[in-house]
Amino acid sequence: MLGEDIFNGHDETQIELMKEECILIDEDDRNKGSASKKECHLLENINKGMLHRAFSVFLFNTEGELLLQQRSDAKITFPGHFTNSCCSHPLNTESEKEENNAIGVLRAAQRKLKHELGIEAEQIPLDSFHYITRIHYRADNVPNDGKFGEHEIDYILFIQKDVLVKPNPNEVKSYRFITKDKLRQLIEHADKEGVLLTPWFKLIASTFLYTWWESLHNLKPLMDHKSIHRML
Repeated sequence: MLGEDIFNGHDETQIELMKEECILIDEDDRNKGSASKKECHLLENINKGMLHRAFSVFLFNTEGELLLQQRSDAKITFPGHFTNSCCSHPLNTESEKEENNAIGVLRAAQRKLKHELGIEAEQIPLDSFHYITRIHYRADNVPNDGKFGEHEIDYILFIQKDVLVKPNPNEVKSYRFITKDKLRQLIEHADKEGVLLTPWFKLIASTFLYTWWESLHNLKPLMDHKSIHRML
C-alpha cells in the first residue's frame, strides 16, 4: 500500500504538495522533528501515534460573516468538503518553526491564505491575527480510503478583515461569506442534503465557534494558550 501507487488517480499538483515537511510534535505540542505531509497523513503512521502541528483560520469580514471554503475535488484528503476559511500546516522551516507568540504558525497562515485564496499579505498583516487556543483531534479521510487521515494539534486563528479573494481552483472549489444563522442551518441539514463538512470544522462548530464569534470585537478574554483541548 505504501508504494508509489498510493497516489494513483490523484492530482499531480496535490501529490507534489505531499512532499512538504510538516512539524512533528508530542501531545504537549513540543517539536519532535519533521516528516513529509504524506507521512504525517498516512493512517499507518497515525495509528502509531504520529502527530503534527496545524492551524485553522476563521476569517470574518467587517459585517461579521465567516468566509466558508469548499475544498477542491483535487484535494487528497477531504475533497469537496466545506470547512473554515483556511486549514493547513506550518512547515519545517526556520520562519515557521518559530514558536514565540505562535509567530511561525501565523506566518504559515498568511502564506496559505495567499496560496489557497489569493489574499495578499498586505491585506492580512500578522498583527491582525488572533491566536485563540489549540485543539487535538484525529479523523479518517472521507471518502474512507483506508490510507489517509488527520492527527493534529490545531491552532485556532481568528482574523477580521475585508479582503479581496481570488481562489486557487486547485485548492478551493467554492467559497462564500456566511452568517451565524445560515451556518447553523447548513450544519443542521448537511447530512440530509449531502453536504460534506470537515471533521475539525464540525468539532469546532459544535463546541467553541459561536461563543468566539459573538466576541469578535473582544477576543482577548477568550484566548487560552495554555490548554490543548482534546477532541479525540
